[in-house]
Amino acid sequence: MNLLILGDVMGVSGRKVLSNKLPDVIKKNKIDFVIVNGENASDDGKGITQDITDDFFRAGVDVITSGNHIWDKKETIYLIEKENRLLRPANLAAGSPGKGYNVYFSKHKEFKVGVINLMGNVFMRKTEDVFKKAKEIRNKMKLKIDVDFLIVDFHGEITSEKMAAGHFFDGQATCVVGTHTHVPTADTRILEGGTAYQTDIGMCGDYNSVIGMNKENSIKRFFKDKDAVSHFPAEGEGTLSGVIVETDFETGLAKKITRLIYGGSLAN
Repeated sequence: MNLLILGDVMGVSGRKVLSNKLPDVIKKNKIDFVIVNGENASDDGKGITQDITDDFFRAGVDVITSGNHIWDKKETIYLIEKENRLLRPANLAAGSPGKGYNVYFSKHKEFKVGVINLMGNVFMRKTEDVFKKAKEIRNKMKLKIDVDFLIVDFHGEITSEKMAAGHFFDGQATCVVGTHTHVPTADTRILEGGTAYQTDIGMCGDYNSVIGMNKENSIKRFFKDKDAVSHFPAEGEGTLSGVIVETDFETGLAKKITRLIYGGSLAN
């Protein structure tokens, strides 16, 4: 089974490259299951809407994860209650709408795939302790008992939290990837216990930017220029950024992980 996990889809540019390139990537790499972080997918780069989730599913996405921008569009509060394929971080405050983890079927209904969405505690909005929540969920969703494969999206600012999460799940999850910083890291590997890992898988969007935002305006804001306006996404040619994980059915662990950098200025 082949998994594709894509980083934060950023604004119009990210949506365009996803809809234009994803079907070909799925076909070429014989992908059985697709996860995308969609929390920045709206036009202003903050939040996600019903129309966008529908477009993602039509393009071949199976599950959408998120992070600190999940509630930036009010409609998401109602959408997430009825759409089980849209996740929010599991360690948000108790009673938050929606789910932070769930079990799904692969495209041909052959395999049960568990997906866990977590969010770091450092430099992020206030949440429950992420490692306590990770342990609680890991004890409920066991690889090769409850699910055939298990993927963790750890949405966090700092590398140490993500690395610690990778080692915590090592041997007990198929793959642990980090999202949120919009910059892909070069530490793609399989950990000692067989779990595929990358600290951050980057973003899907225009890299001729400042983490997806218009670069000229971002520079003005750093200089405190009076002409600067609120951040808005860059809208040039987008890049798909993520990882492809080849799995072993017997163990549920990873056999191979490959970085995907496809199209746009980053790939060049």
